[in-house]
Amino acid sequence: MADQAIAIAEETTGVATPVLRQRDRTAARLFIISLRGSCVLFLIICGGLVAELVWGAQLSLRTFGVGFLWSSAWDPVTEHFGAAPFLYGTAVSSLISLALASAIGIMAGVFLAEFAPRKLGVSLGFLIELLAAVPSIVYGLWGLFVLAPFVSQWLGPALQDTLGFLPFFQGTIYGVNMLTAALILTLMILPTITAISRDLIEAMPMRYREASLALGATRWETVAQVVLPSVKRGIFGACMLAFGRALGETIATTMVIGNRPVISTSLFAPGYTVASVIANEFTEATTNLYLSALIELGLILLLISIIVIGLGRLMLRLLER
Repeated sequence: MADQAIAIAEETTGVATPVLRQRDRTAARLFIISLRGSCVLFLIICGGLVAELVWGAQLSLRTFGVGFLWSSAWDPVTEHFGAAPFLYGTAVSSLISLALASAIGIMAGVFLAEFAPRKLGVSLGFLIELLAAVPSIVYGLWGLFVLAPFVSQWLGPALQDTLGFLPFFQGTIYGVNMLTAALILTLMILPTITAISRDLIEAMPMRYREASLALGATRWETVAQVVLPSVKRGIFGACMLAFGRALGETIATTMVIGNRPVISTSLFAPGYTVASVIANEFTEATTNLYLSALIELGLILLLISIIVIGLGRLMLRLLER
């Protein structure tokens, strides 16, 4: 590999002196060694993280076994613990936010890249990218003082009036609930999907658009039948990246989800996520089993992230066919 790099450099520069060749060979070898060393170091760090989590969770693993995954009990006094309410809250809030952010983000990216005036597109794009830099605590405070009252007083009653026959929109409307958490996560991951979608669409060669328009297609038909299918793999990757952030979000979700370890079909009821319970109760874990159960939750969250990444790569391969 080093010799190939040197040969390419010689063809480009036209220089092939022995001293320069030896120096380039040494630099190329050092570069390759550093790359391999970085990969090995990364694997060691990841392996150490998994090993530490498994070691810390072994007491909980021995005590509760596989039943920890579907048990709904969470009682630090009697030391009965289960992960089901937290897995449910994490899955529901993340999936709802992904569905909303994907639809809005992709359409916003199309508008900014294809239909918005140049100055407006640049200005809106800058504002959207700026949202990605807002700290999670700011989103949490905004959700607690602005979004939660809006959900309890306006959005919740409106949804009950129109969709109240569904179990998802029944029951008492709390300000801090699963729906509020999902909306906050939507706002947090929306800039990622929008910005990446816009950049992918703008990077698509203009000749494809011109060929479609020359055949008589409208601009909307060109976007729907030519542009979006061409960049669907990149957009799907953006959605998976955003989904990963939604799964692991902690502070903002903790402030607006209600933090009650129950499973409820109603989106107006409080809930809990894996990341939130770890952040809330880790410093309060006074027994070894309590601490081990929280560490096992962290291990489960890591495994969920790995599974999501694996499924994402599998679906990308299917999209290539």
